Amino acid sequence: MIQNIRRVVVTGLGAISPIGSSIDEVWSSMTAGIHGIAPITLFDTTNYKARLAAEVKGFNPRDYMDKADVLRSDRYVQFAVAAAGQAVLESGVIGTLPPERVAVYFGSGIGGIRTFTDEHLKLISRGPTRVSPYFVPMMIANMAAGMIAIRYNCQGAALPAVTACASGSNAIGEAVRAIRHGYADAVITGGSEAAISECGVAGFINMQALSVAEDPNAASLPFDIRRGGFVIGEGAAALVLEEYEHAISRKATIYGEVCGYGSTCDAYHITAPLPDASGGARAMKEALCEAGYTGDERVYVNAHGTGTPLNDIAETKAIKNALGEENARASYISSTKSMTGHMLGAAGAIEAIACLMALKTGIIPPTVNLLEPDPECDLNYVPNKAVHANIQLALSNSLGFGGHNACLAFRKV
Repeated sequence: MIQNIRRVVVTGLGAISPIGSSIDEVWSSMTAGIHGIAPITLFDTTNYKARLAAEVKGFNPRDYMDKADVLRSDRYVQFAVAAAGQAVLESGVIGTLPPERVAVYFGSGIGGIRTFTDEHLKLISRGPTRVSPYFVPMMIANMAAGMIAIRYNCQGAALPAVTACASGSNAIGEAVRAIRHGYADAVITGGSEAAISECGVAGFINMQALSVAEDPNAASLPFDIRRGGFVIGEGAAALVLEEYEHAISRKATIYGEVCGYGSTCDAYHITAPLPDASGGARAMKEALCEAGYTGDERVYVNAHGTGTPLNDIAETKAIKNALGEENARASYISSTKSMTGHMLGAAGAIEAIACLMALKTGIIPPTVNLLEPDPECDLNYVPNKAVHANIQLALSNSLGFGGHNACLAFRKV
């Protein structure tokens, strides 16, 4: 356990997701086991093998941004600004610190792929003069952080984390380190993604990563023997992190403490995890060490749990390795991707929120549609229905393409 460093707490949350566009809606859906998977509506899927996704429903960026900013931003940025706005409003931290002491660390695995697709089609069909002058700033993966910083006059660092499916978790973890070691006093952090596009879905299909199921209730199946790939999702989730003493001094509402962070690389393969799962286990062990884990605490693990054949088996091994066989079997584990789909760069952030809410409410969200457990995935994955449990520690795992592993640990304050 790290001693004599500044503590970091969470004072605001926000979410735009396939299962709700506020924290209350998201948590209500998660605890009720309601998923957001349905046929894709964002483009024509006639020639696509995978036709299901977890889309954000009813989102109007004008509810969060003025017309000019909407016209010069990609959908992933719009999601990010909306989620960050919710978190900042709830936190109330802006104005309590000098602008240079507030930073933004916001992740995206892919960035503006919808913009890239649309503008490339214009280039091919109508020539170079028709490409938008905003093409580059709309496409690049740092623009969510940039636009959030501009909106709230955050003059500290404004950085993206771009580590595929671990982007949201790495953004949060690096934000924690910035506060711990005095580089900032508050950070707006999280992740965003909007990759449900013709090109994005085609690419994932052709690498055989997506589920091609036709039944929305049998598509995202983490830890189930029937699983055949992940369901692509979209959205954003945001957290306001704050130095503990400052949050206490202004009587802020505190959701919990980020008490541990581990970040490792498999250094093995661009998509497949290490077969022995040692890289993911090391990330978990690093987070557990920082959190002061004793082995005597009741633990909830929000698993990466994508529903791909290799990931779920490897993650089961990682959890056993990190916690020990006995403690792993005594822990509660669930994959909320069974409900949200895989929100890619936003996944770690929405799953961090699930951990904080589980600590706050004592409710463990389920892994829905887990009807035929894989014998190699033999832990307690909280199948189908939420359970009540007084947990002391919550972990969020994120395992990204490129071998990126991240684990965040949370406690009540």
